[in-house]
Amino acid sequence: MLLGPTRAGLLAALAQPASTAQLAARHFLSPATVSYHLGVLHQAGLVVRARSGRAVLYRRTPAGSRLSGSR
Repeated sequence: MLLGPTRAGLLAALAQPASTAQLAARHFLSPATVSYHLGVLHQAGLVVRARSGRAVLYRRTPAGSRLSGSR
């Protein structure tokens, strides 16, 4: 299953770019769990990642925004 409640919540949370640590804290998940789910979303083309200093920020792609029902 591509989108269960955890991945859907993470995708919805990426209205603004965020790091794995930020998302983990917001969703009360371990950073490893968030990283795994973001990896699946990335492989599906729903999020992209970009380095910002020492952090890697994730953001939704247009496809991810359409799927999450957001702009």
